[in-house]
Amino acid sequence: MRCGRVVLALAVGLSSVGGVRAAENGPNARFADETEAVEHVLALADERLALMPAVAAWKWRHDAPVSDPARERAVIDNAASAAARLGLAAEPVQRVFEVQMSTARAVEEELQRRWRARGFDFAQPIPSLQNELRPRLDRITQQMLRALYGAAPACTRADFVARFAASAASALHSAGWSQQTRQQLLEALGSIRLAPAPTLARIQAAGVLRIGTTGDYAPFSVDSAAGLTGVDIELARRLAQQLHVMPLFVRTSWPALLSDFDRGAFDVALSGISSTPARAAVAALSDPYLWSGKTLIARCTDVRRFSSLAALDHPQVRVIVNPGGTNESYVRNHLKHASVRVYADNRSIFDEIRAARADVMITDDAEVELQVHAHPDLCRPLAGTLTHDAKVVLMARDAALVGAVNAWLRAELRAGVPSRLLRQMQQRPCSRGSSCPPGDADARSPAQ
Repeated sequence: MRCGRVVLALAVGLSSVGGVRAAENGPNARFADETEAVEHVLALADERLALMPAVAAWKWRHDAPVSDPARERAVIDNAASAAARLGLAAEPVQRVFEVQMSTARAVEEELQRRWRARGFDFAQPIPSLQNELRPRLDRITQQMLRALYGAAPACTRADFVARFAASAASALHSAGWSQQTRQQLLEALGSIRLAPAPTLARIQAAGVLRIGTTGDYAPFSVDSAAGLTGVDIELARRLAQQLHVMPLFVRTSWPALLSDFDRGAFDVALSGISSTPARAAVAALSDPYLWSGKTLIARCTDVRRFSSLAALDHPQVRVIVNPGGTNESYVRNHLKHASVRVYADNRSIFDEIRAARADVMITDDAEVELQVHAHPDLCRPLAGTLTHDAKVVLMARDAALVGAVNAWLRAELRAGVPSRLLRQMQQRPCSRGSSCPPGDADARSPAQ
């Protein structure tokens, strides 16, 4: 049976997921898009239903029954088996295909009822069911499985059905869709869930490594018009290459890092992530590949003024912080008298210091070195750091994956790759606006 090729295709690996190219080894790596991934699923479901008039016409001409329970069961069972290899729960995937099958069957039955009553009026040439239509349906099945894998994180959102109702109304437009069947498909998609499965085996089965990154923390992860760049973007590419899979970059944020990880939005996260006890409590953390710490950045004219942490703790000193992370936490815990200003725009926060609307910021020394290189009027008052933090890969607690990542990191460290990439990025001009985006490698999620 042709349906068996579904499993084979997934075992070989995927070249695209959810309509988003996973081949991100070129110079213009970009974020995958959850909305695009879901809309790709919907487009495939519509493409499948659009073939049903031709299927019904072939069956009419050959006096074949509309219902083919053996074929339908084989498609559903093979899809569920292949989905399980990707770490998707089998039952929801079966439900998605069952909705499509029942809707298709209803279209065929309605057409044959009409033809019995009014005569056969299918005007187009009728393709062969065996040689043309079923191979096309099998290809759509394979594409649907890839698309479901890519859309799974979006499907797990609590507001999925409401969020994509308009998309379903727009994408599901072939004859046979109704408000009821669109709702049924959305509800089936909204039940898609990840199932417990060895993460490394799933990554290799899919042929895709999903990498969570923020895109807002130079020099590790920077999103600009030119695409994603940074130390950790390059390291992520190299990790994917080591695993013989394609990298797919998934947008996350510092406040949502652990919640996104928990809902399965990505397999690993690289974004200048610091090792913290809270993160270690919910995820596996790799061996360190870089060390950093918090330090000060100020106007060069104020270097002597801020020669120590104690020198900041006065009411006349305007300390600026980006909200919600350990930059702000450190300031709140160590400065009791300074004038602290929370500034939400991470992409222009250093301009506030340059324009003398703030005096000093405490942030990661790797970021400070980048800003000092980019802006001659900014300086680092302290030669050392106030803290000592390890940069790590955050990932699932899968022993095989942790072992593979750490073995790869050890080889990268022996070759001096992380430190070389950091030096290169710190010497590169900022690519967006007048200052590089700071981010906060230590920012805490709500779980922290």
